[in-house]
Amino acid sequence: MKVEKFEDLEIWKEARALNKFIFELTEKEPFCKDYKFKEQIRTSAGSIMDNIAEGFERDGNKEFVQFLSISKGSCGECRSQSYRAFDSEYIKEDTLRELISLTSTLNRKISSLMFYLRKSDFKGSKYKPLNLEP
Repeated sequence: MKVEKFEDLEIWKEARALNKFIFELTEKEPFCKDYKFKEQIRTSAGSIMDNIAEGFERDGNKEFVQFLSISKGSCGECRSQSYRAFDSEYIKEDTLRELISLTSTLNRKISSLMFYLRKSDFKGSKYKPLNLEP
């Protein structure tokens, strides 16, 4: 499959689904009453997909890997916050297990893409020399 835009990336689609899931969870009581924590976990979940998109749009493998690294960190943050939500009794154990599975799987996939990009000979369009001759 040819990836032409960040919306084509499986990891971005999965990050988007995770973001939606987090948003829905945080709309329910008692989670919705903890405004600071609600915004914090929403921000970390949104950061995963946003950094994948931003890195892709930079047109260079080196920068893409850098933004994927930030995305991976946000994924870990979201997983840690899932434990906090469970410990605060905002979510049940089955929801915690689902969040841990989603974030762990996504984290592995982001790592795999980072590894691939580091080994790739293609460096992105930023590194292509401009041909200014007619």
